[in-house]
Amino acid sequence: MTVPPPFSDAAARAFLRGCFDAAVDAARPGPAVCANLPDKPRGRCVVVGAGKASAAMAAALDAAWPDVALSGVVSTRHGHGVPAGRVRVIEAGHPVPDANSVMAARAMLAAVAGLTADDLVIALVSGGGSACLALPAPGLTLADKQAMTRALLLSGAPIGEMNVVRRHASAIKNGRLAAAAAPARVVTLVISDVPGDDLAAVASGPTLADGSTPAEALAIIARRGITVPDALREWLAAEPAPAAAAARAMAGEAVLIASPAMALAAAADHARKRGVEPVMLGDDLEGESRAVGAEMAAQALAGPRGPRVLLSGGETSVMVGAGPAGKGGRNTEFLLAFALAAQGAPGLWALAGDSDGIDGTEDAAGAIVGPDLLARARAAGCNPAAMLEGHDSYSLFAATGDLVVTGPTLTNVNDIRAILVT
Repeated sequence: MTVPPPFSDAAARAFLRGCFDAAVDAARPGPAVCANLPDKPRGRCVVVGAGKASAAMAAALDAAWPDVALSGVVSTRHGHGVPAGRVRVIEAGHPVPDANSVMAARAMLAAVAGLTADDLVIALVSGGGSACLALPAPGLTLADKQAMTRALLLSGAPIGEMNVVRRHASAIKNGRLAAAAAPARVVTLVISDVPGDDLAAVASGPTLADGSTPAEALAIIARRGITVPDALREWLAAEPAPAAAAARAMAGEAVLIASPAMALAAAADHARKRGVEPVMLGDDLEGESRAVGAEMAAQALAGPRGPRVLLSGGETSVMVGAGPAGKGGRNTEFLLAFALAAQGAPGLWALAGDSDGIDGTEDAAGAIVGPDLLARARAAGCNPAAMLEGHDSYSLFAATGDLVVTGPTLTNVNDIRAILVT
């Protein structure tokens, strides 16, 4: 391991951006899909899928199998679509589903109807698929699903809890898409964005049942104090809990092809090659963004000096509540809380960004914090503490010029955080 020279501000920022880029590159859908394809079928191959990486995954599969009778449809977030040859790509709403999300679900159910045991269904699933693929359960409307999703997003619930509720409000998730494809073989290729890489949790499991119950969904709604449409409560109270045998039958085969751990390993390798010791804090961190940011600042300040980089993944959450909120995202909120806790301590930089290139609903992946962030923010007319309280972190980093803007990366292994200590 080479010994780096002292870090200037520019060098520190370039190093952190290099860690982030290495992590994202390790999760590129094309190579991951091609390395994990099943045997070709005797009959047809029907491709379905949902998520921010699904179009890029489908494009790789279409190119890899030119000699197979292949067709299908996938759904991705608006702006994340790419041409996928014989596979139709539908761009749909995220993080709140829209009419295209429903259209995509119906198109996928139609695509897998009438298959035989000689046919193969390949499901391409990645984070973001819960919103991009939405078919309301009987008695529910798209408006009900949208209201439910907005309430979940504002509640601060972690992704696992959100997806339990969403799968039980759906007519296509929780393995139902796989069940509709019977008797065809179903193979699911998953790019994971969920803590712990529970494959059935990614995109709320359109081809993978998780064994959860409607009662658990109702308990989450009650615990989080979420206001949901009466029709949803009535459906969850009436929906029969899936039998264990039925859940297993829906499961099919599933392969994890890219994950937060793989991405962080690539970031760590980038650091080692530049003489910086990587310290892994975990790939499945959860919690409220501002609390995690303050905790990580304290951890960085209390530990030994570097050069070392603290790497972590997972997905924090933001509890907006009923008050007014500005423009933000979980990564920029994490970083602003980090900066306020660090109080300009020298030799400390941090980057946090969503691997899909979009932090929440804004146009940046995240941002970078340096020791002078608070001083520059105040010079730009910002009040950091007030903007954190008002969930307006994006606006602060836009004012200081510290946003990390990548555009859609066409993959999604959740958030990448890197804290450089020198």
